[in-house]
Amino acid sequence: MCKGMPIWRNRNEIILLFDEIHVIYHVGVGVFWRPVSSKANLNKLKGEIKMSIRERLSGNEAAATAMKQINPDVVAAFPITPSTEIPQYFSSFVSNGTVDTEFVAVESEHSAMSACIGAEAAGARAMTATSSNGLSLMWEMIYIASSLRLPIVMSLVNRAVSGPLNIHNDHSDAMGVRDSGWIQLFSENNQEAYDNLIMAHRIAENKDVLLPLMVCQDGFITSHSIENIELIEDEKVKEFVGQYKPEHYLLNDKEPMAIGPLDLQAYLFEHKRQQAEAMKNAKKVILEVAKDFEKMTGRKYGFFEEYKLEDAEIAIVCMNSTAGTTKYTIDKLREKGIKAGLLKIRVFRPFPAEEVAKALSNLKAIAVLDKADSLNAAGGALFEDVVSGMYVNNIHVPTVSYVYGIGGRDTKSDDIEKVYNDLSKIVKTGNIDNPYRYLGVRD
Repeated sequence: MCKGMPIWRNRNEIILLFDEIHVIYHVGVGVFWRPVSSKANLNKLKGEIKMSIRERLSGNEAAATAMKQINPDVVAAFPITPSTEIPQYFSSFVSNGTVDTEFVAVESEHSAMSACIGAEAAGARAMTATSSNGLSLMWEMIYIASSLRLPIVMSLVNRAVSGPLNIHNDHSDAMGVRDSGWIQLFSENNQEAYDNLIMAHRIAENKDVLLPLMVCQDGFITSHSIENIELIEDEKVKEFVGQYKPEHYLLNDKEPMAIGPLDLQAYLFEHKRQQAEAMKNAKKVILEVAKDFEKMTGRKYGFFEEYKLEDAEIAIVCMNSTAGTTKYTIDKLREKGIKAGLLKIRVFRPFPAEEVAKALSNLKAIAVLDKADSLNAAGGALFEDVVSGMYVNNIHVPTVSYVYGIGGRDTKSDDIEKVYNDLSKIVKTGNIDNPYRYLGVRD
């Protein structure tokens, strides 16, 4: 038997067997054998082993599982496709006693966010989930949640906002609230949706942040697709997330306070500036929490992921599940000698402008893919932030905007390859022509 080699697999089981000089342990995908010098070193070895649970879940199941492990005080939600399954699964955890959460079944998404605001203001940890027009119906309360500095966590399953009515994926819902004061984390797959939710409360509840946070994943593409996933043990999640201990809350009889009073010219400007500073502070906290998460799981997160970007000449910037298709396309192009790369944005709010600009500085041409159209005749929201960040940091690389995938329009590897071919032409000719483009639309 070889040291450290897997000898068999067994799903959802953690085993630790040992004698004086050997240990066999099951970590996620396999069982491994390692000799140890003595029993005295066994406890040290246990500490080195990052236990995980191998599962197969959809994105919605992954989100609901994360919520179950977090065990928030209150969940308020109203069903809307394609996020309906998240509160549906979670309500079963409530009914069977797996969690002791107060589940509030409301009559609308506006009321769902209102209930979360009331719960969080009272001193409870609150969560919700929604999509598309559900988020639109929350609009008034979305801004109130952030202005009251309430660290509510939402699972946002991205879907096109009506009209016309469409239940499939694009990012128009998230882009519609990008300036509302919520932290926004995007997820390529169900693993990232799960991991981002586990990290969410640590970020949002930090005393230097105190802002609500939404974890985004693509409707149907991720939310309803079943993939392998590495879950964390319940106790480790509980320890990592910690207890919510707000400094100021309504039910503290030793500190009477008002929530949501009239805020006129004398103070509103300063309060908005405080929100802006909190969003800046979130950048540091996001990285600190990610480091702790990496220590626990071995999975590394930052503001973005660089895929084969170190020697790339042309690159795409995008978010969520399209990154997977782009990686596949990059691998094919690399086989042909084309130096293509990817910058996958994870943290959209706060936007890491300086870091993004630096990561893209050595390229010869860039395409920014937006799965929502700002309808401003000047490119999508991600494009605007990327080119603004580059310009302010004195980095000038030819950059074009592509709006794509609206209403769930399929984006295949051939489409992504076309973008790279366009970038190659820009590098060769030095001519951009139209910087505001559409991908996969019938003209």
